[in-house]
Amino acid sequence: MRDLEGRIILVTGAAGGIGKEICKRFAEEGSIVIATDLNALGLEDLKSRLNDLKGSLQTHVLNITDASAVESIVSKVLEENGKIDALINNAGWDHAAPFVDTDPNLWHKLININLIGPLNLQKAVLPSMIASGSGKIINIASDAGRVGSSGESVYSACKGGIIAFSKTLAREQARNGIIVNTVCPGPTDTPLLQSFVGNSEFSEKIYNGLKRAIPMKRIGQPEDLPGIVAFLASSDANFITGQTISVSGGLTMHG
Repeated sequence: MRDLEGRIILVTGAAGGIGKEICKRFAEEGSIVIATDLNALGLEDLKSRLNDLKGSLQTHVLNITDASAVESIVSKVLEENGKIDALINNAGWDHAAPFVDTDPNLWHKLININLIGPLNLQKAVLPSMIASGSGKIINIASDAGRVGSSGESVYSACKGGIIAFSKTLAREQARNGIIVNTVCPGPTDTPLLQSFVGNSEFSEKIYNGLKRAIPMKRIGQPEDLPGIVAFLASSDANFITGQTISVSGGLTMHG
């Protein structure tokens, strides 16, 4: 990818399955990766895994639902690095249940993590990007936000909101040189999917059913995502904004 070496890349949810692979890819490209997550031990593990790669890694424990904490970390990153070239909003969480079996406490948690959290990050980084006249934002949503997903009603609503928000922000900020796009994973073999499928006697049947539904006949892997994310953050994607791109093995198709 063009022009990723030395770029300052802020990644949320960096200690998760997809987050680790995104951080690894940018480190391989020679970027300076700012890895954030609530999981301090996961960040330490990430640091040990990426120690020998071309780029460098800085870690910060961060609760993305806390706007003040987000502002503080972003200010610190800007003070230490001078800029943020790209923001990758990857952090997310879900709890699988039919909507009628959920309650407002769960709704609020899902909304705070999957919608408010990414908004907090974008509000915090945008002023510096506007001042510099450049910046890339890649929001990791989900195909659940494009086509719905049984058992993920509020999560789907949040991800659909991220898709719509990203298109609007792309329109607002194009004149300022800021590019905003969304990546939508399909079913991906992460702890989140494993918690969704569960450990019951039917788990293998559900998992195999998902594989049969995907034209490429396999569940996505975390390493399937970083390529498109790195591309969208690079200069190769300088004329691409407001787009929603699925990485789903063909499970969902649009166009």
